[in-house]
Amino acid sequence: MLNRQGRSTQAVGTEDTEMDMETFTGNKGLNHETPLIFEQGLPGRVGVDMAEPKEVKSRLGGLERKDPIGLPDLSEPQVLRHFVRLSRQNYSIDSGFYPLGSCTMKHNPRINEKVARLAGLGDLHPLQPVSTVQGALELIDSLAHWLKTITGMPAVAMSPAAGAHGELCGVMAIRAAHEANGQARTRILVPESAHGTNPATAALCGYKVDAVPAREDGRMDLEAFATKLGPDLAGVMLTNPNTCGLFETDVKKIADMVHEIGGYFYCDGANLNAILGRVRPGDLGVDAMHINLHKTFSTPHGGGGPGSGPVVLSEALAPFAPVPFVTHGAKGFDLIEHARGEAAASFGRMKTYHGQMGMFIRALAYMQSHGADGLRQIAEDAVLNANYIRVGLNDLLHSPFKGVCMHEALFDDSSLKGTGVTTLDLAKALIDEGFHPMTMYFPLVVHGAMLIEPTESESRQTLDEFIGAMRHLLGKAKAGEADYFLGAPHFAPRRRLDETGAARNPILRWTSPAAGQLADDVTLSAAS
Repeated sequence: MLNRQGRSTQAVGTEDTEMDMETFTGNKGLNHETPLIFEQGLPGRVGVDMAEPKEVKSRLGGLERKDPIGLPDLSEPQVLRHFVRLSRQNYSIDSGFYPLGSCTMKHNPRINEKVARLAGLGDLHPLQPVSTVQGALELIDSLAHWLKTITGMPAVAMSPAAGAHGELCGVMAIRAAHEANGQARTRILVPESAHGTNPATAALCGYKVDAVPAREDGRMDLEAFATKLGPDLAGVMLTNPNTCGLFETDVKKIADMVHEIGGYFYCDGANLNAILGRVRPGDLGVDAMHINLHKTFSTPHGGGGPGSGPVVLSEALAPFAPVPFVTHGAKGFDLIEHARGEAAASFGRMKTYHGQMGMFIRALAYMQSHGADGLRQIAEDAVLNANYIRVGLNDLLHSPFKGVCMHEALFDDSSLKGTGVTTLDLAKALIDEGFHPMTMYFPLVVHGAMLIEPTESESRQTLDEFIGAMRHLLGKAKAGEADYFLGAPHFAPRRRLDETGAARNPILRWTSPAAGQLADDVTLSAAS
């Protein structure tokens, strides 16, 4: 059945629920069926009346656009209502528990936002003269000091824009160090359980990626690692705690072994939240490690804003750090902008300007509001919460690795065998219970993986509710009620999508309708 907008009024609920009631508009109470913004436009409709611009001579040399840009003609209320309605369908850390494993989706204290918007900080411009931004440079220098103190490392590159960019920075520093020694090494070792960006970064820098298997306890196989050492090895990229939620107990041996053959140890710092204030990576022999400020120090990860991935460096790699960086002398703070003089060995610049200033402000505010003891408690509470979930579910879900975990609890799908319910089914049914799903099918070394990271932000009440929902769904699966999971989620704005079809046949181009054509006739086509 179609409503007056030509849209299907098919229910979002199951066939035997009240949610199947049809409405004339297609809306369900205050949950609006929002058409695409291109479907809402009408020729001539405007948000602001403006005078026709005067004709000017083009300076584009014939490269100017010949055809209409294709944007919809809309009024201001239409635009505002459209995006407000869409925002009500978003899930965020401000609206609920976000248990994505390996992502550290924690609460962002509002003091961070208040400080980032202070006059003199919120309106800075990167092209201001250095003499007018002494306070901003001091803030960057202060944050750099605390990052070095927390990690036990002598140097830090502040400019990388996020985690993968930080990895690129670290591996480029490793490459520059080897080249400065007249060596052309070709391989980097990466554990099988690594974040996918690790092998991608190594390959991007021209290295052959050599995978290292894991032991039965979920940690990197030290014997297999030893057999892969050699004079062509540039280094190893290791996440610690790793993506199985476990601390790599052989980390110091790994560092010593790679240093012995002249290689470097890159540590993926995505999971620093688990060891903050408890372990200093510099004491473990780390040469380079990126720090996700938007994870560990609570800036708005997943909120659409920018990330920030400063990279701490060992004494051996510090000379190769990218420019720019802040210096402090008798005349105040200054910026080393070019790879000469003090920065002569630098491998160069990674991005425009000096880094993500808004993220720097938020991260420093977070550090100073917590203090040293508070930062240490963050790690302790994050580990406690993860183990609370592990113990709350391990009689119904199988943990592939025994013992205490770190910041995240990992389960496989062996307990669902024979039920007709998959990891994906369970995750989609969680949406009906009001929870964002956990990370699914990662790490790849665990079949049907469910990776849950509660962070330190969540209360015992929230964790109990999540555990209760999981136990309820697992009970239904084990009781043979596989039909309950078919098509889930039932109560979300959209039912389950064909994700495989969407990935293989993406809709990438909009074909705008002719003037006056009904929205029903609008078509989408894949890009050629």
